Amino acid sequence: EKFKTLKNEGNDFVKKGKYEEAVNKYSECIKLNTKECTIYTNRALCYLKLCKYEEAKQDCDHVLQIEDSNIKAFYRRALAYKGLQVRKKNKAGI
Repeated sequence: EKFKTLKNEGNDFVKKGKYEEAVNKYSECIKLNTKECTIYTNRALCYLKLCKYEEAKQDCDHVLQIEDSNIKAFYRRALAYKGLQVRKKNKAGI
């Protein structure tokens, strides 16, 4: 029950564009249930919005270990890789 409440609060924060707050709620959810893939993909979305690509990639990797055909995880991991590539190019001054 607490898990559901936290997840809904996290989702509400996402709708309002409050990604840091949403990450905190989803992280609390993960402490209660590590097997729920949607929490990881939701948190990955927030990390992408916050340009925390490495964290987003890790969440997606975790989901794909549990559920190897999770489309959202594949898609968001690809976005994370893209973000990491862009950041690398920017650091190299290209």
